[in-house]
Formats: sequence, structure tokens, C-alpha cells
Amino acid sequence: MPSSPASNATKLRRLALAKQGLTRKTPFGSGLAGTTAALKHLGYVQIDTISVVQRAHHHVLATRVPNYKPEHLNQMLNRGLAFEYWHHAAAYMPIEDYRFARLRMQDIQDGVRFWSKRRDLKLEKKVLQRIRADGALMARDFEAPGHKSNGWWEWKPAKHALEQLFMMGELCVARRDGFQKVYDLPERVLPSKVVTQLPSTEAYAEHLLAGQLANYGHVTTKSVTYLQRSSALRKVSNTLFTEQIASGQLIAVDVPDAGPVYTTPEIWAQRTPAPSARVSILSPFDNSIIQRERIQRLFNFDYQIECYVPAPKRKFGYFCLPLTFGDDLIGRMDCKAHRDTQHLEIRGLFLEKPIADNARDKFIAAFASACHEFRRFNQCDEITLNQCQPKEWLKPLRAALG
Repeated sequence: MPSSPASNATKLRRLALAKQGLTRKTPFGSGLAGTTAALKHLGYVQIDTISVVQRAHHHVLATRVPNYKPEHLNQMLNRGLAFEYWHHAAAYMPIEDYRFARLRMQDIQDGVRFWSKRRDLKLEKKVLQRIRADGALMARDFEAPGHKSNGWWEWKPAKHALEQLFMMGELCVARRDGFQKVYDLPERVLPSKVVTQLPSTEAYAEHLLAGQLANYGHVTTKSVTYLQRSSALRKVSNTLFTEQIASGQLIAVDVPDAGPVYTTPEIWAQRTPAPSARVSILSPFDNSIIQRERIQRLFNFDYQIECYVPAPKRKFGYFCLPLTFGDDLIGRMDCKAHRDTQHLEIRGLFLEKPIADNARDKFIAAFASACHEFRRFNQCDEITLNQCQPKEWLKPLRAALG
């Protein structure tokens, strides 16, 4: 193991980016098969409502899967390859992980945790009966036809009932129509071979630990149970950590100013990937950056999405997309896709890390290539760059973008 914390950090950065599928053009394959493999490896993609550019769940997959198309996720739902539920937020997950989602469903059923504390049990029963009789339905199907005001007041409680039943596992999302959920019974949505047996807390802790190692190459006790509120899970996870360190299954790696992180001897013995000449444009909800503390520790990069920050307090912009180049996070850009005019606007580009002189031309070419790929993904015909920091990059990057 390298004795230098700085060299450790370099290796960990390269491992993390490679394991996230951000250093090669086709890390998981392409098209629907690549989408399926990517979701299985990543464990989830977060669903988000913001559509300043293409929505997060599509953006995350398109970054890693050539020829990705938004309809792939519905195709995966239809084929029983994926399901929609709650990870640390609303997410698509591989069907192999359904049994772990059952833990939250059961807790909500048992009242150990709550989705809604204002339940209407009679309405939930009626909603469930109607879907059983009529088939898959959306929330708007519960509106009262011809009665606009009544429709609103009748729709809102029905929506709450649908979501409560969904979070309890009594309903599944069969597909999305646009961005609207289509609900149906689990027996009509899930594949017959899906495992629904509840796993133990120990099995879930092992699953989370293995997933973190596969996706980032290292873990900390805090990162494994990120946004998991179960004190029992955290306790079991800490015990598992202690046991695996004692047995040598996990080894400590020192990182500058951050203390130790943990990996396996097998991962640490892997050949370090060479720095990539690609630029990756990441969603604010990308799996690689979702844990702010982790990217601060490894990349010395402080990322906060600012759409939830009051406008006067924003440093970079409403919807900034982090950028990778080589083995680092090197900056971010504030973007908006104007769909009515098919125009991708880069309102501001912020390059926060120095780029070596001998890598300057490679970066310019890679940035332009990534931007035009992103433009096409957002169904835009033209792209503009309004401003750049440092300013000396503005002219050559505009020229490269054409």
C-alpha cells in the first residue's frame, strides 16, 4: 500500500471514477442492454422533477450508456428488469434489489416509519378496489369528470392514498406516462421470480457495503448508511465494519486531511486506471457526487445544487452541472435547454482546477465533444457559451464549440 496519503488520494479518485463508469465510453455496453447493466451496477438512479435540462434519471444513464433513450426505463419496467421505489430519494432500481426495498415497505405497513400521518383508510381501500377492478390508473383518473373544483378536492386525497399504498408495497408503478406514475397491483407488475422475502438487517448491511465498494472502490462507516435513518441498521453496519477490519477483509487507506477510508485488499491491488481524456457532464443528482462529504474528501470539490438556494446567495447558478476531466472534478457549468428554440445555453462555465499546458488542447476538444453530445441528448440544435471563468478560456472554448 502506498505510504503517501496524496498518492492514495490520486489512486482512490481514479478508482472511484472508473467504478462509476466515467472513464470509458462504453463501460456497461450500449442501448437497452447497456442501460440494464448500468442500473444493475449503480444500484439506483435518482428520479427528479427538475427539467432545466433532461431529467436526472435520464441524464445519469446517458452519461454512461451510448445510444441511451429515455424510453429504456419504461421498457425495463415492462420487462421486469427494474422497479421504482425509494432509495435515499425516489429512484429506479434493479429488480434484483426488490427484496431490500421490502424492508421500508414493511416498516411503513407496521407503523415503524410513516409516509403520511393523515391516512384515510376507507379511501385507500376504495382506491385499491378500483385498480383491482379497472387495471392500471394514474392519479388524474380519480378526478370527477365535468366538475373542475370537485375534481381537485377529490384528486388530492386520492393522490395521497395512491402514494401511501405505493410506499407500503400494496401498489407498484407499472410505468410513467410522461412524468405521471401509472399504478397497478404488484402481482400484475412484478416478474413471477422476484424475491419478496424480507432480508435480515445483517444481509441489508452487507448489501450496502458491497454496493459502495463496487461503485466507489472505498467506504467509510458514514457513507455506507448515507441517509438511512434506521439506528438498528447503523449499529449492525458498524459491527460489520469492525469485524471485516479485524479479519483483514477491509484495510485502511489514509487520505490527506480526511483520515482513513476503507477498501478491500483485492480492490487496492487493482491496476490504477490511467487518467481519462474524456469530459463528463454530470447531473447534480449523479451517483458519483451525491455524497457531498465524499467528493470534498477525495476531490477537494465542494458541490451544492443551488436551485434550492435563494437567488442572491447563489455562487454559480440555478442548475450547475459538475465536470470531470482526467482524474478530477475540475469545475461546473450552469445550463438551460430552451426546448422551444432547440437551444442549449451555457450561462456560465466555471473552471476551478488548473489544467496543465500539455493537456490544454485535449481538454478543449473533449469539452466541445461532450457539450455537443449533451446538446443532442437535450434535443437542441445549437449551443452557446455566455461567460467563462477564468476569462481567458472563453475565446478558445467558443471557437471549439463552433
